[in-house]
Amino acid sequence: MTQTSEKTYVVSGAASGIGAATTARLRADGHRVITVDMHDADVVADLATEAGRSAAVAAVRDLADVVHGIVPAAGIGGFTDVDPALVISVNFFGAIALVEGLRDQLAAAGSSGVVFLASNSITGQPGWDSGVAAACLRGDETEARALASATEAVMVYPASKAALAWWARREGIKPEWIGAGVRLNSVAPGKIATAMTEQLAADPVFGPLSEGYPSAIGRDGRPEEIAAPICFLLSEAASLIVGSCLYIDGGTDAILHPISPEGWDVAPVVV
Repeated sequence: MTQTSEKTYVVSGAASGIGAATTARLRADGHRVITVDMHDADVVADLATEAGRSAAVAAVRDLADVVHGIVPAAGIGGFTDVDPALVISVNFFGAIALVEGLRDQLAAAGSSGVVFLASNSITGQPGWDSGVAAACLRGDETEARALASATEAVMVYPASKAALAWWARREGIKPEWIGAGVRLNSVAPGKIATAMTEQLAADPVFGPLSEGYPSAIGRDGRPEEIAAPICFLLSEAASLIVGSCLYIDGGTDAILHPISPEGWDVAPVVV
């Protein structure tokens, strides 16, 4: 993808994995990227906390009056011994706070995009807690954390990712977003060869299960294979795409649900 002029993007979780690959792709295309992470970033901040989120937003605002796109890629997996409440705070509330905090900068661009990182676990992993996702969509972090703490992180991870996709779909059509020229979308990666996948493989409970992960292409995805469609969704070429969730999983979801994907129709989500 070749651009004719430099734009400014913000990528969280930029020190590794999909965030790092997206940063590299945008910079290769000639753009400025403001990175956010807990280390090795332009803005060092912990998006798990309200103070960290506020600090990150303030720091980005100091660096840019106009932002053409945001990729809130910071996230943690739902592994054994991971605090499920932390999964919610980082994956959902950290991402939303960054995007909402920079809405004025996105609107100032005239045309901009946000791409959230959902997950194909939304449809590929049955039994996750829709109540946690509903609390996220109500914007109630205290309730969401309490509900998450009552279950296991492995069941909270898909809930956090579903909430992101649903939030982008619900909010994306509103005047304060698309009416201001800001397109909200999400991508749902499958099993991608990142540090998180290495954690999965090392997990004493879920590692052995991951070895049977189905893929139509017979391999794990690469971070750059997620970065490319993310950059497309950020671009003007995707100007008609609003509130969508693009599965990028090597055919895993199609293998599991050849006719009709499951998972979106979980127990009624009351917001």
